[in-house]
Amino acid sequence: MHILMTGGTGFIGKHLLRVLLDRGHRVTLLIRPATAISPSDSWPEGVRIISCDIHDESSYQHIPAEQFDALVHLAWSNLDDYRSLAHIDALLPGDMKFLRTIAERKIPNIFVSGTCFEYGMQEGCLSEEMPSAPVLPYAMAKDFLRKYLQELQKSVPFRLQWGRLFYMHGPGQNPKSLLPLLDQAIKRGENIFNMSGGEQLRDYLPVETMAEKITTILENNDFDGIINICSGKPVSVRQLVQKHIKNTQASIQLNLGYYPYPNYEPMSYWGNNATFEAITGQVLNS
Repeated sequence: MHILMTGGTGFIGKHLLRVLLDRGHRVTLLIRPATAISPSDSWPEGVRIISCDIHDESSYQHIPAEQFDALVHLAWSNLDDYRSLAHIDALLPGDMKFLRTIAERKIPNIFVSGTCFEYGMQEGCLSEEMPSAPVLPYAMAKDFLRKYLQELQKSVPFRLQWGRLFYMHGPGQNPKSLLPLLDQAIKRGENIFNMSGGEQLRDYLPVETMAEKITTILENNDFDGIINICSGKPVSVRQLVQKHIKNTQASIQLNLGYYPYPNYEPMSYWGNNATFEAITGQVLNS
């Protein structure tokens, strides 16, 4: 396949690009003009770069979307602040216009990265059949974008593969995320790491596994709809941290309960991966 891709320089995108190329696909990356890429940066064979701001209509008018087999849309800003209204009043309208333009140019398949936050405060095992109930502006924007694209499908033919991504960890992760903060504390030689009580149950995947699963979904030309990309296994935040400390052979101690639990997430939730297993025949392991 020849894949058009946004967000290819981000956390997920870098890993996904590697998997796509390893599986023999060609990739054209849309990269914002302001993105810092050194002249010495080299891209592997099979990658083409187009300078494009997807929130500037004049920037993507020249893109021949009909020449591609699929669009992978990962790009989204302001991920350091899920509560920012910019997700709704700035990012959402720009994404809607961009995706409509690409869809109207006859691209057959669009994969968009959604979020488990679309489920809101619902507890337990979350399946795609459950109603969305977002409480954060970020999740509200993603949820509305999905509904918009589903409505667009009634007049513009394309497959929509909406991947609800659960928690990821691995190389290139936001340095303000839990495990990178832990690594920084270990590197500084600190004896104590402050965190919440750690009893929240979450669903984690290594980002490399996430990239493999997204690729597998893309390669399934029959699937259209919402799909959880998750491990299907609840793991406490404390267990995740303790396992990481053990794997790094660090001696740092946990100061549990230092931070309060976030009020925008339920205490216990994880994904149901039955849809993924049904359409791919794969059992999703972490």
